[in-house]
Amino acid sequence: MIIELLRHGETERGGGLRGSLDDALTATGWAQMQAAVDTAGPWDGLVSSPLQRCAAFARQLGEQTGQAVQLAPGLKELHFGEWEGRSAAELMLTHEQQLGQFWSDPYAFTPPGGEAVIDFSKRVLHAITDLHREHAGKHLLVVTHGGVMRLLLARARGLPREQLLQVEVGHGALCRLEVLADGSLREVC
Repeated sequence: MIIELLRHGETERGGGLRGSLDDALTATGWAQMQAAVDTAGPWDGLVSSPLQRCAAFARQLGEQTGQAVQLAPGLKELHFGEWEGRSAAELMLTHEQQLGQFWSDPYAFTPPGGEAVIDFSKRVLHAITDLHREHAGKHLLVVTHGGVMRLLLARARGLPREQLLQVEVGHGALCRLEVLADGSLREVC
């Protein structure tokens, strides 16, 4: 199975740790995503996180291509708990040590009230396994979040867990992965 991962574009409430906050896209965000898919596809199916910054674009694309959109709750962003909606700069003023721990090894530190990255990883990988079982041999567009894409790209690249947050994924980024028969991931350039 081939999956093209598309990160949502810029959101109305701007940067920071958006997590489970359900922000809408800006006009720029819509344009970022449209530009990413203009020369991509065709796809056998469209899958999206249920959060509106992903699902609204996926539904519009589905209308344009005549495809239904499958919502996958397992592909939602990491829940950042008390840090949701706050920027790294703001957290540096109030939680400098904790933020440093999170950046150096996100698997070893969970933001207060947030989702542990190990649990996030299990959730995302389970969602990919389910998609592979349901859509084996197909080419899917998966509209999702930066954290989900970082996790999947880090696994495909064989990076150690401490390097998870070093994987760069900009707004409207599009990348392609192959899900192999054994469930492992391979980045396709």
